[in-house]
Amino acid sequence: MNQTKIQHCVETLSMKGCAEVTRIIAALERGEPVADMLELTAGEKQATLDELKSIMAVYQARK
Repeated sequence: MNQTKIQHCVETLSMKGCAEVTRIIAALERGEPVADMLELTAGEKQATLDELKSIMAVYQARK
């Protein structure tokens, strides 16, 4: 698993804002492709999804 690719993807997606990240998380959970993640392996996609969920949980806790 390429941690650099995962981190880059998380950073790129995070810059799109909370509403878009929430939409991306939902799409990934439904098994839909996400344009910014097409080059990731299944494991890297899962790691990215887990990281995005973790970030959003912190954000939601601050509201």
